[in-house]
Amino acid sequence: MVEFAFPRARGRRRCCNIPGHPIRTAVPAMTSKELLRLATYASVATATVLIVAKATAWFATGSVSVLASLVDSVMDVGASLINLFAVRYSLMPADQEHRFGHGKAEALAGLGQATFIAGSAIFLILHAVDRLLEPVPIGNVAGGSAVMGFAIVMTLGLLTVQRYVIRRTGSTAIRADALHYATDLATNAATLLALLLAAYGFSGLDPIFGLGIAAYILYSASRIGRDAIHLLMDRELPDAEREEIRRVAEGTPGVLGIHGLRTWQSGQRKVIQMHIELEPDLALREAHRIAVEVERRLLEREPEADVTIHQDPEGAAQHVAHNPGDAFS
Repeated sequence: MVEFAFPRARGRRRCCNIPGHPIRTAVPAMTSKELLRLATYASVATATVLIVAKATAWFATGSVSVLASLVDSVMDVGASLINLFAVRYSLMPADQEHRFGHGKAEALAGLGQATFIAGSAIFLILHAVDRLLEPVPIGNVAGGSAVMGFAIVMTLGLLTVQRYVIRRTGSTAIRADALHYATDLATNAATLLALLLAAYGFSGLDPIFGLGIAAYILYSASRIGRDAIHLLMDRELPDAEREEIRRVAEGTPGVLGIHGLRTWQSGQRKVIQMHIELEPDLALREAHRIAVEVERRLLEREPEADVTIHQDPEGAAQHVAHNPGDAFS
């Protein structure tokens, strides 16, 4: 079920002034733009710290699994930098050349991330196969294990921040980044397990773990790429959201029905277009008032939406094909 959230009032509010108690003020909620910037900066900073830690661990251990995790973190920095610039660009307001805004930059960032992730997986597969053919002993398992434990804690902290931002903003780019780091969490855990097994004499399993990590990374890349392509191709919003939009519009007094409902997502903004059916003899001013009321009700539930409403006399949908896509509404 889709959730439509009423906008929260921002700013400081004074509480009741109780004698003997200090006046307290409410902390203003962060805006979507501030949350997105927080998530992107945290992502770049975390990936940078982990690269230094994992590079140290790889030089000390020579483990393929640690190398796999290191390469993944290097890809993280590249992907996070793409995210950083894409999110900043997507938050720019609409201009004369981009009337719907710049939100699709987020989907382009997701597609770029998928490419980065797939490239890192292919590199890992080649290196793991080489280690299977020519095994190399693993050294300093204790140090490597400590670094991977640190990486797991850092990644969990970042995921907590990212999931909070996703709940508040629904950002495609941050969702792709969070999926990437969720993959990292799995690879870090697998790397730690491989090191612990090597400590007990099972070092031959290290490249096998590396291959498993690479396969999981490829799977994650396919998911991120698929979601980005859906957004770039203007895929319809989920059925539950469309039904809620239809319910709100048809529940407005004066609306006899709707047709030609088309929806898609552009970054942070949902785009909604529809035709509403009204009494054939209705005055133009009254028809306009009803359309404005439908728009107001939709924006009350989805404040960032871009809503376009066309007014038709009842029954017009049976005689006029407004748009080829209307046949599927």
